Amino acid sequence: MEPLTESPGPAPEPWAGTGSAAVPGHTAAAESQVTALYAAHAAGLVRLAMFMLSGDQGAAEDVVQDAFLGLYRRWDRLADPERAVAYARSSVLNGCRDALRKRARKIPWALLEPHAESAEARVLLGEEHREVLVALRGLPGRQREAVVLRHCLGLKEEEVAQAMNVSRGTVKSASHRGLAALARILKEAQ
Repeated sequence: MEPLTESPGPAPEPWAGTGSAAVPGHTAAAESQVTALYAAHAAGLVRLAMFMLSGDQGAAEDVVQDAFLGLYRRWDRLADPERAVAYARSSVLNGCRDALRKRARKIPWALLEPHAESAEARVLLGEEHREVLVALRGLPGRQREAVVLRHCLGLKEEEVAQAMNVSRGTVKSASHRGLAALARILKEAQ
């Protein structure tokens, strides 16, 4: 599966309107650094979240904005600012897990259908992508995360391991098993 190349569009800065009084430890340096990270990485993280959330662009954008807001609020306590993108990616994955748990409580799993609410999302999610998203949804969570991060977004094994907070061996195993299961699911669907 080819990585998505179209951007879901610019999103507003997640901390817009928070003001320095609302954010303890707020500095101009933190704002400029997180703004630069947001400009460089938000679109890719929204695509990651869209894969994880079966194409729900609105929820994906919310998860990414929450991740960057958390990064902004904790910037002064970040142990290694060079790993800020990895922190944001992990926050997005955790946010997606939370969103999926909440969604699973609201709607029975069997009734969930992939949907595209906006014209942009319909373009991004052609028929082929919808079939793959349905198949991805059938994978166990760890396998789905490994396949999306490694093969859909093209991250290196080490980056995937950091994002998932697991070893490289676990990434290899989950990715291999996930791809095999995905191929089996897609073959059965034909």
